Amino acid sequence: MPRASNAPSSRKRRKRILEQAKGFRGRASKNIRTAMDAVDKAMAHAYVGRKQKKRQYRRLWNIRINAACRALGSNYSTFINALKKSGIELNRKTLSELAVRDPEAFKIIFDKVSNA
Repeated sequence: MPRASNAPSSRKRRKRILEQAKGFRGRASKNIRTAMDAVDKAMAHAYVGRKQKKRQYRRLWNIRINAACRALGSNYSTFINALKKSGIELNRKTLSELAVRDPEAFKIIFDKVSNA
């Protein structure tokens, strides 16, 4: 019985790994063993990075809202609390965009919330 090498599948698998390792430095983009380790580690970092991205954006939005509120004489926590109590349902992303791109609109919301 002839020996079955499974060559097409093995080649496809190795080729896929080396494609993913394209752009890595040194041996990590050429040698299959090193490339497998590098790709595994890169995938793990990418997974973690996708989770961190959400945290970092929320943090940025909070900082922008806080800066806009302080310019109007209040702070972030007081503003968000008053926003919840007044029943205005704007998310932080929208509020930060208003604070950066349209300060007049943010001031209108701020005044509406602070008077209520």
